[in-house]
Amino acid sequence: MQKNILYIHGFNSSPLSIKAEQTRQYFLKHFPQINFYCPQLASNPTGAINQLEQIIKSSQTDSSWYLIGSSLGGYFASYLSEKYNFPCVLINPAIKPFELLKDYLGEQVNPYTEEVYQVTREHMIELKVIEPKPPSFEMQQKNNYLVMVQTDDEVLNYQQAVEKYQHCRLVVEQGGDHSFVDFEQHLPVIADFFSSTVVNTVKTPNQ
Repeated sequence: MQKNILYIHGFNSSPLSIKAEQTRQYFLKHFPQINFYCPQLASNPTGAINQLEQIIKSSQTDSSWYLIGSSLGGYFASYLSEKYNFPCVLINPAIKPFELLKDYLGEQVNPYTEEVYQVTREHMIELKVIEPKPPSFEMQQKNNYLVMVQTDDEVLNYQQAVEKYQHCRLVVEQGGDHSFVDFEQHLPVIADFFSSTVVNTVKTPNQ
């Protein structure tokens, strides 16, 4: 069975972000047999989800997937985890981005790609439509989530994540910031979490 990791970056971020690169290098060194995916996401939520689902569905039918999502990427990862029943690691995840990103309406420039794009009210609606529910009982029993937050996150209220994922495996660190300080030190924990979970093969579009 082919194993794959799908790393989902956050708002205005990139596969070139520090956490994405640290994750790529760690798994390349220690688990070279695992395929690592981290696409540059579309700047609209529907486009981003379509991209991610296309990657999953284009894999071999006996492939297994592990998800890692940071910030807004955590929101997307949680949606996909609930839909496909995949193990998922959330790093300072956004819980209600359709409220948070209202402060970013208008023109934005991605600092990595220099893409100029618009954040619109329609994007807030798209985000609300895919809002993940708190993990299902099945997901909680399978311990499909590892949620990592730092209390001094200056962008998100970490307590929202703690409340939503209270029955899941939680790592709550005092201090830090939204970037998740010393993230690379937690990569062995993430690898152990993935190795301990029972993974599911990718679903076909008709399932």
